[in-house]
Amino acid sequence: MRDAEREHGEATGEREARQGQVSPQRSGHVPITSHVPPRDLRPHDEPAGYGIRRRMYADSVTAAEARGRPRGEAEGMVLAVIAACEIGFWVILGAGLVARYLLRWRRLGAVLLLGVPFVDVVLLVATVIDLRRGVEANFTHGLAAAFIGFSIAFGHSLVRWADQRFAHRFAGGPPPWKPPKGGWERAQYEWREWFKGLAGWAVACGLLVGGIILVDDRSRTEQLDAWIWRLTVALVVWLIAFPLWATLFPARPKE
Repeated sequence: MRDAEREHGEATGEREARQGQVSPQRSGHVPITSHVPPRDLRPHDEPAGYGIRRRMYADSVTAAEARGRPRGEAEGMVLAVIAACEIGFWVILGAGLVARYLLRWRRLGAVLLLGVPFVDVVLLVATVIDLRRGVEANFTHGLAAAFIGFSIAFGHSLVRWADQRFAHRFAGGPPPWKPPKGGWERAQYEWREWFKGLAGWAVACGLLVGGIILVDDRSRTEQLDAWIWRLTVALVVWLIAFPLWATLFPARPKE
């Protein structure tokens, strides 16, 4: 009789446990649908949500450290890259001319001369990396944009200028071309040079605007805004002092 009552009680407990009416301890069985909540791995004294804020802080450490860099250090780095690119420009140009005229390796010389614009790419990449680190744009970032813009606009003319003089000096080439001294020919020359400067201004200002958009913080791009005005004023002064002056008041051609 007692065995029958015990079996009946166990069966009733199992049925009630499956229906969720009693605890597993009463039924003597662990329900299959039981769920153990995940262990809270936060330190016991860390408030909820602190981990998210800590990760956000860690993500901003690089930018904060970059902004905390001394201004002189940031400017010095970009200025060193600009100087290295200027030196690299003339080194690659000189190597190309030596290969072409002294060593008679015309194919190698052509490859080296075609690689001259590579220095502009190096400077552009270095400047973008520096700005993306979160530093405040300074004078040298604007100088880098101006360097790239006018290097693109006048690079071909500089290569031709050096090529003519090197060929005349070492390969018996014709005398280098010289700009006219006066008259309408001088005015035409001044206008051509000014339009090259206009192209360089457009490229430089495009890079400066791109830097402003990249940083996306006007409080950190004041120097880039200032460089746009500097280049614009310089271009207007150049327009008045050279092409317009040579057109309105042409000098008498010299014999």
